Amino acid sequence: MPGFFFSHNNMTELNGKEDCKLAKGKAHKKKQKAFGADLKSYLKCMVPHIESGIKTSSPRNVMLSAEEVIQWSQSLEKLLASQSGQGVFREFLKSEFSEENIEFWLACEDYKKTKSDHLHGKAERIYEEFVQSDAIKQINIDYQMREATAKKAQDPTYTSFDEAQKTVYILMERDSYPRFLKSKSYLNLLNQLQTNTSK
Repeated sequence: MPGFFFSHNNMTELNGKEDCKLAKGKAHKKKQKAFGADLKSYLKCMVPHIESGIKTSSPRNVMLSAEEVIQWSQSLEKLLASQSGQGVFREFLKSEFSEENIEFWLACEDYKKTKSDHLHGKAERIYEEFVQSDAIKQINIDYQMREATAKKAQDPTYTSFDEAQKTVYILMERDSYPRFLKSKSYLNLLNQLQTNTSK
């Protein structure tokens, strides 16, 4: 561990024990400051994760109504139009190890609102994160679409990811969404809100 060392000669140059205590105190304060800064940056990183956990796990914090949760069952579109719905559905997809689908869909929605001078950078990030064949969060699209999307991402426009996004949406709509509506997480949430409403 790095520390502050004073040679014997330097120590004798200090005027008595008080100066020595002062020097040690300053060194200690420096260490405390560094630790404080590290802790601060760690907590800053953690806060968004903590907040996102609160939002999805406790329905009371986001003021959900039973009507809103019932609306989620009408269509995937209505579910994704709700911030809370996105959060609950994302947690469900995580339990099925397929959260890359909603993450890609949301990234595409965000991409469409991007200023034109930032398009290239965002297109590259989306391609690397979700589309390329060795992407960390690779989405389930066929080879032809992967190739076509790669070409579009090289010279990006606002519609570069539309086809891939549509495919992922259909996949969620036909596959994950019906299972979500039958899942314990959705039914328990609905039941809890309906019970609270009837009280």
